[in-house]
Parts: sequence; structure tokens; C-alpha cells
Amino acid sequence: MCDHRDMDTKHRYHGYVSLQRRGVVALPAEVRERMHLDEPGAQLEVTEREDGVLELRAALPVPADQAWFWTQRWQEREREVDDLVAAGQVAVHDDVDDFLAHVDDVAGVADDGTAGE
Repeated sequence: MCDHRDMDTKHRYHGYVSLQRRGVVALPAEVRERMHLDEPGAQLEVTEREDGVLELRAALPVPADQAWFWTQRWQEREREVDDLVAAGQVAVHDDVDDFLAHVDDVAGVADDGTAGE
């Protein structure tokens, strides 16, 4: 899901929309596009507050085959990688053999394929 609370104020929309029959509300095209609500399956979360305010939040679906990526554990690991990249602690390899040799080195695998000490 997208969090648009950090959006700068120059892009925030303020205006009126009409409530049509059966409760249909048409959002302005600029808002739908910016919030990606024109994508298939997009929904709005509606919260009725005690003070009478209706809050609408964009809720974009995550395809089932991509749900693993958004799990808490996977996102923690993504942040760890981002930190390593930002710190310059990455290795870039031009070919597969160099990469595999690096993996073996990091894993402590000896040249004969056995676990090193």
C-alpha cells in the first residue's frame, strides 16, 4: 500500500465531489492517477471518525504471487541490503564464475568443494 501522508502540500487536492445515486463518488482524474487508483483492483479504505469526518485511504492490492515480498521479515531483509549498499559493502561481479567463487569464499568452501575451516 502507498502512504501519501508525506506528499508535499502543492499536490494535495481540496475540492468538492458529488455524491451520486447509490452512494457513488467520482474522484477527480488527477487524484485517481496520482494515487494509482486507476489501477485494476484499487480500493479505498473508508473510516468514519467520531467527529463526523470520513477518511479515505488508497488501498492498492498486492498480487498473491508477490505477497511474500511484503512480509515483515522480507522487508526487514530489504532494509538490511539497502543499508549495506549505502555503506558500499557490496561486491559486483562481471561473470558467473567470479560470483560463484566469491560465494564459496564467503561461505568458507574450499577449492575441493568441502566446507573450509
